[in-house]
Amino acid sequence: MHIHVSEKHDRLDAFLASHLSELSRSRIQTLIREQYILLNEKPAKPRDTIKAGDQISIAIPEAVPAQAQPQDIPLNIIYEDEHILVLNKDHGVVVHPAPGNPDGTLVNALLHHCKGQLSRIGGVERPGIVHRLDKDTSGCLVVAKTDPAHQGLVTQFSERSTMEKLYLAVTHGLPKPEKDTIFTHIGRHPVNRQKMAVVNPPGGKTAITDYEILYKDIATQTALVLCHLHTGRTHQIRVHLHHKGTSILGDPIYGKKHSLPTPRLLLHAWKLSFDHPVSAEKMSFMSPPPIDFQPWLENASIS
Repeated sequence: MHIHVSEKHDRLDAFLASHLSELSRSRIQTLIREQYILLNEKPAKPRDTIKAGDQISIAIPEAVPAQAQPQDIPLNIIYEDEHILVLNKDHGVVVHPAPGNPDGTLVNALLHHCKGQLSRIGGVERPGIVHRLDKDTSGCLVVAKTDPAHQGLVTQFSERSTMEKLYLAVTHGLPKPEKDTIFTHIGRHPVNRQKMAVVNPPGGKTAITDYEILYKDIATQTALVLCHLHTGRTHQIRVHLHHKGTSILGDPIYGKKHSLPTPRLLLHAWKLSFDHPVSAEKMSFMSPPPIDFQPWLENASIS
């Protein structure tokens, strides 16, 4: 894989972290130190400055045995072929093993279902994982079964030219105006490092979300909102709607108490479209909104 740099950046590892969302920054740093990532065909360091015209070459090492163990956990599969798998993730399901969630994750289920035949580009902790959904977010998620598929999907997620991700959210409060684009920078919260926040540039990463109210309930001061992601930052929709003063109902991190009880975060990855990373066929998938959204869906016109 090759990336042509179009403008100056202060650090090589930070630049790659913003373009390769499936790889953690620590893994990128390891790949740089082990010379799997070259700058202008020469060994580099994570903190190297890059400039317009530079060429970054990325070679992913051979697969190693996965540390996560296969587990027979049911999957709600929407589509599957030899290269990719698209599924409907339930809320409450963690995507990959992490401290506090060593098993019972989507990765454990995928290793069992695919008999270990998953892309290893994401490392032993995230085999097949191209993008992720928060634990409490439900909906469409695509998985790569082969390395070429993984690389093709990563390019689409990075460039956003052929990738479309539409989410449904129920907000506490009515966003104003009813239709707009939120353009900010998102980074770690300066005080609570477990949270993300809108930060002033040059801090954080560019984050762009289009939103539109599909239905508003004046009595409860809630709204069904359609969100179109143009970037893929951690907690992006949750942070952006919180930034507007209309947090998502049921959000334990960014939300606030509401008289209307809800058993979950009301955020759902509704539609996902992309070009098949091998055949180039245009593909579109839809995950039906969960029953928790029904009170707002009954009055909204969506298709």
